[in-house]
Amino acid sequence: MNKNFRKDNENNRITTALLLAAGTGSRLMPLTSNSPKCLTLVNGQSFLERLVINLIKQGFKRLVVVTGHQEHCIREFLAAFSRDLTIEFIYSAPYKTTNNIYSLWMARNAIKEPFMLVEGDLVFDAALLDKMIYPNRIAIAKILPWMNGTTVTLDSSEKQIKHFYKDTNSDNGETKYKTVNIYSFSLTSWHAIVTRLNNHIGAQNVNGYYETVFAEMLESGELGFEAVDFDNKCWYEVDTLKDLVEAEKIFPTKIDSLMPIANFTETSGIQNPFAIEFESKKIKVVE
Repeated sequence: MNKNFRKDNENNRITTALLLAAGTGSRLMPLTSNSPKCLTLVNGQSFLERLVINLIKQGFKRLVVVTGHQEHCIREFLAAFSRDLTIEFIYSAPYKTTNNIYSLWMARNAIKEPFMLVEGDLVFDAALLDKMIYPNRIAIAKILPWMNGTTVTLDSSEKQIKHFYKDTNSDNGETKYKTVNIYSFSLTSWHAIVTRLNNHIGAQNVNGYYETVFAEMLESGELGFEAVDFDNKCWYEVDTLKDLVEAEKIFPTKIDSLMPIANFTETSGIQNPFAIEFESKKIKVVE
């Protein structure tokens, strides 16, 4: 492990967030046919609104958003929050043919301070960020049947990440944990990550995942993560319509909004089209 890792993990609160929201959200079609995935509603409130409110509650000052699919909707929505956050946008033009490794690389010049990385399909309570606002941390949870994607193992202290694995099926006898797709980084770590990202993108690995980069750097000792336990806490990753149904069970109500709805519709011109679309299409989720 890089000796500078622990030095960089100082007690300075992170106040910048990087949101990756470029994807098409194809598994949530038809809800995402005319709107970005992050504006999908969970009981009347979008992933994005819930996230922004949580960030503001935690004292974040700056939000950088990598956009792609239906990016104008994201811009219009976030205009209403410009009093509380400095919001910047990075448009990823090839979003249809690239993956999150490319989205993260797109932010290489915009991020110049410690930051928290989060993806646009998560729903979670604001309190879960209490331990994520310090550098070089990763949110994890014990694997449940609904989970898929990248997993990690812990070292003997059960505090530091030992290895990354591509999926939940990898079996080497060690207890694995699901990554929640919330990370925090020091500036030193970010500079090292950008160097690796440049190598991958230069090799045309534009449709890969940033977890591949993190795994390489963890193995080489260039990067380290302290684990933050999200187990048995209120969060959900929404990739499919079935996921959305489950998320609505966990989050049955809206969280307190920071602005009146009238102000939002006046500012953005959007009047809850996503809820209307959901109702009009009478989507049925088959168990």
